[in-house]
Amino acid sequence: MKITVQSIRFNADKKLLDFIQKKADKLDQYYDRIVSGEVYLRLENVEDVANKITEIKLTLPGNQLFAKEQCKTFEEATDLAIECLRKQIEKHKQKNAIAAEAAKKAVQMATNDEY
Repeated sequence: MKITVQSIRFNADKKLLDFIQKKADKLDQYYDRIVSGEVYLRLENVEDVANKITEIKLTLPGNQLFAKEQCKTFEEATDLAIECLRKQIEKHKQKNAIAAEAAKKAVQMATNDEY
């Protein structure tokens, strides 16, 4: 899967970029039709220690999934965002399976009515 990473207000190191790519590649296990992904890493100017935000947008055929997490480290925020996207992918697959089953039944009923 093609992932683009944009770090806002700082330069991300190679180790962090490799970590994000590795985690994102694991999503292919759950759904192999992911077209691309965009990751935005942002530092917030707040007093709180948890000032690192990771936003991930996945593009699927006919749909987009989005997750945003804020934590103390980018790695932790990335883990949580990837887990959130995994759950969204599972729901997306279930919804598509239900729609495909309904379409299959509709076709069967239409062909039965013709005879």
